[in-house]
Amino acid sequence: MQELLNHLNNLPFNYEEAVAVILFAIGLSMLLFCRNLLKKVIGLDVMDAGIFLLLADRGYITGRTVPIIVDGVTEMEYYINPIPAGLVLTGIVVSVSVTALMLSLTVRIYKTYRTLEIDKLYIMMTNWRKGERE
Repeated sequence: MQELLNHLNNLPFNYEEAVAVILFAIGLSMLLFCRNLLKKVIGLDVMDAGIFLLLADRGYITGRTVPIIVDGVTEMEYYINPIPAGLVLTGIVVSVSVTALMLSLTVRIYKTYRTLEIDKLYIMMTNWRKGERE
C-alpha cells in the first residue's frame, strides 16, 4: 500500500506515464467492448500511441542531449540512450503497416457484407455456412 501511495505522490512528476497508461486502457477497452470493426482498428492505434509514449518517456533523461558528438564530447553521461527512440520509430512503421492491412480487410468485409458490426457478420457467416451444408 505504501508503494502505491509513493507512486501517487510522484504522479505530478510522471504525468507522461499516467497519460500512456490511460491511452493504453482506452484502446484496450475499445478493443474489448466496441462491436464495430473500424472502432476496433482505432482502439488498436490508440493502444499503440500509449505504448510509444511510454517508450519515448522511458528513453528520455532530463539534462542530456541527443547522441550526436559535437565539440569532442564523447562521455556517455551527456547523451540519452538512442535505443528507445529506434524502437519507437520501428514500432510506428509496423503499426502503420498493420493498420493499413486491417483497414483494407475492413473495406473488403464492408463491400461483401455491407456491415461492420461483428454480431451481424457472425450471423451472416453462420447462415452462409448452413446454406452450404444443405
